[in-house]
Amino acid sequence: MKGRGATRDRRLAEAAGRRGERLAGWWLRLKGWQILARRVRTPAGEVDLIARKGTLVAFVEVKMRATAAELDFAIDERRLARVAAAAEFLMPSYAGPGDDIRVDVILLAPGARPRHIENAWIG
Repeated sequence: MKGRGATRDRRLAEAAGRRGERLAGWWLRLKGWQILARRVRTPAGEVDLIARKGTLVAFVEVKMRATAAELDFAIDERRLARVAAAAEFLMPSYAGPGDDIRVDVILLAPGARPRHIENAWIG
């Protein structure tokens, strides 16, 4: 029976992640961003959201946690490096000449205002 609980936990985490990505997309649109793509997989990793505002294209990692206190530990350098590697793979498809590129993080928790960390990866 141990396997069933793990499968259920994974499904719940997946649903929470998708909900967080929807909320982050909504929040970015309110801030004037256009969402170009969601959940894009590459051989290098996955990008949760790709967004554009003017000539700026952001590859966005979204993290949702149960409490605001957990957000401080939601993202690490290894995870950001994977997003940056995936962004490099995707750049030719989403960014043109003259566009600026960056990796952002949006941290979400119930009852807390979204935290948007701009240019989170300086590689």
